[in-house]
Amino acid sequence: VVDAYGSERLEAIEVADRSSGKTARRDASALFMLIGADAETAWLPAEIASDADAYVLTGPAAAGRADWPLAREPLLLETTVPGIFAVGDVRAGSIKRVAAAVGEGSMAIAFVHQYLR
Repeated sequence: VVDAYGSERLEAIEVADRSSGKTARRDASALFMLIGADAETAWLPAEIASDADAYVLTGPAAAGRADWPLAREPLLLETTVPGIFAVGDVRAGSIKRVAAAVGEGSMAIAFVHQYLR
């Protein structure tokens, strides 16, 4: 989105095609902006697996991998390293919403207790 139009409310947006440089005006009455959607996980050790976009694999996405070292399946928010959990936007397949991240953080505490048992 390179421009927005409207006087009292949003009426249209201008979108640019990054590969061709061409722009097109589209009618729009609402716009949702997602800022900072790139995973910043380069600092994580290689043992914590991620997808092609650098989002951390957890739970079912981490299950069945050759690098999962335990007989049991990973817990829902558990990474490919047993006892290490990931929540929120950094997870592969997350819905990228603050409320979801907060809820996952609360869930992670229960999983930590389960893991420590």
